[in-house]
Amino acid sequence: MRERPSTGKSPKQPSLKEHDGDVSPFSISKLMNPDADWDREQLGDVLHWIRQALGLLLGIIWGAIPVTGAFWLILFFALTSGVIYGYYHVILKVDEEELGGHGGLLQEGLFASFTLFLLAWILVYSLLHF
Repeated sequence: MRERPSTGKSPKQPSLKEHDGDVSPFSISKLMNPDADWDREQLGDVLHWIRQALGLLLGIIWGAIPVTGAFWLILFFALTSGVIYGYYHVILKVDEEELGGHGGLLQEGLFASFTLFLLAWILVYSLLHF
């Protein structure tokens, strides 16, 4: 018969923060560090989730305020694109061309966030004002 280790502990598994000696791609220090190295996939994930949060927040706010019309849809696209552009260009100072250009970065998560925005806006508006 084989003997089992008496400690009862399993071997150490790498944590989420250990990524080849690097900082986790979603740590706060990396999210605000202009000197951090970003690859296309990591930055795309961060931009996607920022846009999702903005879509949900703006949908809830605009549903609660009771606004309607195409102007608010255009304002949604302008605000979210401005925030995303400001984040990767002003805060992170990444080379856009190296990561797919402005078009690719600005489109990251756009249609999913637009859907979430519309869902939140319509639900909140309907629940509060009808």
